[in-house]
Amino acid sequence: MNDLEREARDRRLFVLATVFMGLGSCVISAAFNNYLKDVFALDVARRTFLEFPRELPGFLVSLFIGILALLGEVRIAFIANMAASVGMLALGWIPSSYMLMLSSVFVFSAGTHIYMPLGNAIGMSFAAKGSEGSVLGKIQSANTLALVAGAGALLLLFRFASISYKAAFTAGAAFYLFAALAFIAMSPRKARHQTKRFVLRREYSRYYLLSVLFGARKQLFITFGPWLIVDYFRQSVQTMTLLFFIVSIIGIGVQPLVGWLTDRFGPKSVLSGEALATIVVCVLYAFAPELLPFPVALVVVSACYVVDQSSGAVAMTRAVYAKRMISRPEDLSPTLSMSISIDHIISMSIPTLGGLIWRSSGNSGYRWVFLGGAVVSAANYVVTRRLKDQGVALRGPAVAGEAGE
Repeated sequence: MNDLEREARDRRLFVLATVFMGLGSCVISAAFNNYLKDVFALDVARRTFLEFPRELPGFLVSLFIGILALLGEVRIAFIANMAASVGMLALGWIPSSYMLMLSSVFVFSAGTHIYMPLGNAIGMSFAAKGSEGSVLGKIQSANTLALVAGAGALLLLFRFASISYKAAFTAGAAFYLFAALAFIAMSPRKARHQTKRFVLRREYSRYYLLSVLFGARKQLFITFGPWLIVDYFRQSVQTMTLLFFIVSIIGIGVQPLVGWLTDRFGPKSVLSGEALATIVVCVLYAFAPELLPFPVALVVVSACYVVDQSSGAVAMTRAVYAKRMISRPEDLSPTLSMSISIDHIISMSIPTLGGLIWRSSGNSGYRWVFLGGAVVSAANYVVTRRLKDQGVALRGPAVAGEAGE
């Protein structure tokens, strides 16, 4: 097999792994909050405390990848998906023990967080210079199609077959196992130019600041937004699965669109637009439940959840910004890993603080949490407007090479 054939085969295997990971993540995204509510009867304080052990692997991701760096990105991706599979399987089979649940969440989260910087780095290795956003968008659209199929199947199974959380998590574990097998079948190539394990450079400080703000902002769609629907509005796992199905359907178009917009207008414009949208979402989260009739408020908050979840597509935009920002090609994977570690310093503490504010402020405590999110999003907007413009297609081919500077 020549190099071109090997490259084509590896790309197909990578897309296949992405599909399986999409199916696995569908299970945890749709069912996890209801699982915590139904099986462990968590209140908002205990639910938000759970984010510390869940986010701790993200803080340690630079250490994990640094230790495993000599294996290369593809083999580390195999290990990450095996860990995610083991952790999710444990969630389905452990007894109703809070400590065992925390341990299982930590193992699963370690796997998914280790993979986070690797997915974009591996995906961009298949892209020509200046087309990284479009390539990532197309690859992520395969993941989104898997989310649609998985969410649709889960919705039918939860609604008509009343499947257990054990069955759902077992299926999710199997999907992560299949993703791991796809990675182990890829060529055991090491990352291009990968000689460094850790990178922390002053010239990348603005990217690190984006990571800090993202660490605070992301808890809105990971924890607080879904918990508002599950806890305040008392919605079932079927409702959450339906909403995730809608998110997945929308993502089919959003993922490649965000990739195209990133290449066409540059990360600065895309990230700024996302920050403005998040401000609007936070304000609606904060005021809709008390100002609108219950059915209308539920629809508005659900729409906010859909928009908020869909905005996760801009993660590829931040990765493209990093790739075009770095001065040395070998800095990419370590920089992406360091970014995740930095954002998790914030995201480990924000949920506990937010949970205490939510609980101590009575029935409307959630309002102050989301207004805080609006402030963070406003700060994010200010920072993104100060980024260097990195559009490629907008400038024309004569200066397209500047995108990597």
